[in-house]
Parts: sequence; C-alpha cells; structure tokens
Amino acid sequence: MEHQLTIYNTLNRKKELFVPLHAPHVGMYVCGPTVYGDPHLGHARPAITFDLLFRYLTHIGYKVRYVRNITDVGHLEHDADEGEDKIAKKARLEQLEPMEVAQYYINRYHKAMDTLNVLSPSIEPHASGHIIEQIELVKEILKNGYAYESEGSVYFDVEKYNKDHHYGKLSGRNLDNVLNTTRELDGQSEKHNPADFALWKCAQPEHIMRWPSPWSDGFPGWHAECTAMGKKYLGEHFDIHGGGMDLIFPHHECEIAQSVASQGEDMVHYWMHNNMLTVNGQKMGKSYGNFITLEELFKGTHPMLEQAYSPMTIRFFTLQAHYRSTVDFSNEALQAAEKGLARLMDAVHGLDKITPAATSTIDVKSLRAKCYEAMNDDLNSPIVIAHLFDGAKMVNNILAGNDSITAEDLKELKETFHLFCFDILGLQEDNASKEEREAAFGKVVDMLLEERSKAKANKDWATSDKIRNELTALGFEIKDGKDGSEWKPVSYTHLTLPTKLEV
Repeated sequence: MEHQLTIYNTLNRKKELFVPLHAPHVGMYVCGPTVYGDPHLGHARPAITFDLLFRYLTHIGYKVRYVRNITDVGHLEHDADEGEDKIAKKARLEQLEPMEVAQYYINRYHKAMDTLNVLSPSIEPHASGHIIEQIELVKEILKNGYAYESEGSVYFDVEKYNKDHHYGKLSGRNLDNVLNTTRELDGQSEKHNPADFALWKCAQPEHIMRWPSPWSDGFPGWHAECTAMGKKYLGEHFDIHGGGMDLIFPHHECEIAQSVASQGEDMVHYWMHNNMLTVNGQKMGKSYGNFITLEELFKGTHPMLEQAYSPMTIRFFTLQAHYRSTVDFSNEALQAAEKGLARLMDAVHGLDKITPAATSTIDVKSLRAKCYEAMNDDLNSPIVIAHLFDGAKMVNNILAGNDSITAEDLKELKETFHLFCFDILGLQEDNASKEEREAAFGKVVDMLLEERSKAKANKDWATSDKIRNELTALGFEIKDGKDGSEWKPVSYTHLTLPTKLEV
C-alpha cells in the first residue's frame, strides 16, 4: 500500500507499521454494546474511533471485514461470574422477554449510531446466536487441559495456563497481582482459584436465558463470545481487535487466554484501545449524577446540560481529541466544538463562492499531504482537524481578496475538504444547520417576492422580471397566481444565498 499507516499496539505498547496478514484484506473485530439500556456517551467514543479506522482503511485501499458484536447474553452484573445477567435483570424488572429487551435497545443503539454517522459493520453477530460456537470453544479448552468442570459450570484454569503461558501480557499484570486484587465472592467456592473465570455457567432455576450443553443447561461466560465469533468470521488469525480501555482487563486478557488455550496461539495481531471519557473531570456513572444518554445529549434534557448538542457536534468533539487520550465532556468544551464545527462548515460552503484567478498565492497541495501524514500517524484526527482549520483560513483569505487561487488548485482544495471532512472524519452538515439555512433562504425569497409584488403594482415590469429571472437562476421555481406568487426550491443542496442582492 502507498500509505504507511502506523497504529499503537496495546500488546507491545508501541506504534507499529500496519501490515495486514492477508493484504488487501483486513479483518477487524470491535467489542459492541451490551444491550440492556439506552446508548450513552461511553458508547459513542469507541463507535466513532473505530468508524474512523474503518473509513480510513477502506479509503487507502483495503477490503475490510468489520465485525462488531452485540452482547445479548452472558454479561453478568459487575462484569463478574455471579449475579444476574444484565439483560435478564432488565427483563425481570420490566416484565418482558429478555430478547424483547435486547431488540428494543439494539434498535435504539442503531438509531443513535446512524445519527452519529457511524457506518454499519460488515457483520454484527449476536452472542445468543452463537451458543454452539461457544460450546465448541469450551470443549477445545477443556480438551487441552486449561479448564475444569465444577457443579455444571466450566471455569478457565488461570493458574495452570499461567505456568505454560503468560496471563496478563496485555494488561501488564502478573498472576500474583490479580490474585491479590480478586475478591472471594459468595457462591464462588466451586472455583479452584478466585481469578478463574467462567466459560460456561450452570443456570439457576430462576435464570430465564439458558441453553443445553454437555455440562448443564446454562449460558456462556461473557468472555467466550468474542473469541468464538472472532474465529468464526475472521479466522484463527486476524489483524485488529478494538475496544475501550476498560476492556483490556479482564475481558481482552481473557480473550487472549482463551484463544491461546484453544488453538496454541493468539488470534489477534494488533490490539487497539480508545481511552476513557470523563464528565466535568469525573468518571461517568449513575451514582455521580452525570450519566448522560445520547438522546439526552441530542435533546438537551439532562440537568447538567445547558443546551442540546447535535450529533455532529458530538462526533466533531470526539475527533478533536486523539483516540488514546482522555476526553472530558463539559458544556464549555461542547460549545467550543459547536463553534469550531460551524467554522469548518462555513469554509466548505465558502469554497462554492470562490471565483478562480490566473495564479495561486497559497500552497494547496501540501494541505492534503499533511492530513494524510496525520492520519497515518496512529489516526491523529486532532492534527487533521488543525490542518483543515488552516485550509479554512485559506478560504477566508481568498474570499476577502487577500489571496488568489487557480481553478486547478480550487478543485484540489474542494476535494481535500470533502475527502477529510466527510469521507474520512465522517462529518455531515447538521440537520439543524440545514433547517436554519432553509429558513434563511425562505426569508430572503419572501422578501424578494414582496419587492417583486411592489414592482408589478407600480408596473415596473423590468424589475419584476429581473427578480423572477435571478430567483430561477438560483434554483427557485416561481408560480404566479391570483392571490400572489408562490415559490419552491428545486433543491436546497445546490442553493447559495447571493452575497449581493440587487432589486
């Protein structure tokens, strides 16, 4: 490939040149949501981060199979091996079928992702639809001696695995540290070791979600699904596994242990993790009163919010920080992002108002090269945005008459803005902005038609015809009737308010 993309590999704790196992094909697996509640800010960041990666890999010529799972079974409370299944608990409280709960929140998640302009993955497998694959995974681990059955459940033998391999190589932990920080929980006496994790859980009588297995009627452990589904859709070895930093331990650490225990080596070449977000400097959580769903954010209904924030403001704000840095949500920061996005979109609209000149006094070609350089450096989106703001200054200076640009360079500048703003960063013009523009168009057209009506009343046919012709040229259809004139736009897409109105 022409582009030398480097990405930070959490496993080796350094940036590495991205070399796919089977170029031009790339296999990418990203942990998706556990669907028991409305999508929130915590869901937005990994979705946007790996959407950026998906878009960029596709742009530079790779054929990407992007798998993002839906966890609809097996994820117990507190990410532990005891307690209720998160979805089953919600179903019990709402007196619904578990799959009814799952489907409701899957639909809500998809709707939120669409509004954030997050592309759909190539495959979106559900944990509940891959019970057979998870059972087969457990069988392989048992056969290789790294798991044991206990009271109808099957647990991964962490201590035995650690003797042959290194448990903790992703998170940087050693087993002694894990043991010292692992609580002895009630009901876990069936484990050999508190650090052992469930591969298969025997269902208690009250547990709704259960499937038959060689060991008991039960359900798979949370960690099993990603290993089983990653292998099914991407093979025994694939390129990228992504998710939030909170998944490094225990989830992704356990995934590595499962893959090595079942097939002798890790499945994943590059592990990528986005950093966490805070709200006004605090960890987000319901107990802190700062847990904000995406719907609350878009409507401005949460008590902490001073206003509603558009999906594109959220996307732009997220991309203004590097995916490996922390992000702090606040009204001030979001309002600044809103203004920054507006500046960028103004520049995009300004490109259509530029009249080319014979010579260029600006360096356009270096802008595209700088944006590519930033993207190739571990998806450095904030630097890309900084370069685009430099491009916005170019546009403003040209419109102000301080600089000039040739038709060829203008084409290059338009292509660069479109490529990085829309295709790669995935920004869109907000619906709110479109509505504001449409309202502005409407007011201007109404004003002009009023002037035209006055001209007709004064039998000033030249002015009347001039207004009509200019509006038609701008893309408006005018119909005269006995009660006055009506208008409609042929399309708002290509309309631009004239910078000078002559009546």
